[in-house]
Amino acid sequence: MGKKIATVVTNLFEDVEFTSPKEALTNAGHQVITIEKKEGNTVTGKKGETTITIDKGIDDVSPEEFDALLIPGGFSPDQLRSDDRFLAFTKAFADAKKPIFSICHGPQLLINAEVVKGKKMTAVKQVGVDLKNAGALFEDSEVVEDESGIISSRTPEDLPAFNKAIVNALAD
Repeated sequence: MGKKIATVVTNLFEDVEFTSPKEALTNAGHQVITIEKKEGNTVTGKKGETTITIDKGIDDVSPEEFDALLIPGGFSPDQLRSDDRFLAFTKAFADAKKPIFSICHGPQLLINAEVVKGKKMTAVKQVGVDLKNAGALFEDSEVVEDESGIISSRTPEDLPAFNKAIVNALAD
């Protein structure tokens, strides 16, 4: 049975950090639901290669509806972390120990949701400093899996390992 994956995303996300995990997850039989401020909004990746019509607005969803959370990188997480609704949504996944998949700048949202302390994680190099300062156990590896369910990767080059790890994490 496929799982429902909440994907929080807004303009200037890293195109391939959305499209590649989405493809891996849908090919494995899962449903990827995009969430932004308002259902029907159109958001565009920072490379301009990918346009997404948002499935659901943040006010119209509950973390209980989903089995996992995907946070693509780019400038999207930095924008979302200023919105308390996205912080509460993200924190609820961490509190429930549901899988959270985060790549590149994705951990910025997790840092502001205050859920990284003591967690083994990775990110793009410049966010690694932020993770350490927030109390995470930073590891410079292509994919890091924490026992809490957070799976993180650094950059688009790590996508093959990241995609394999997130699909395996959802296997029944």
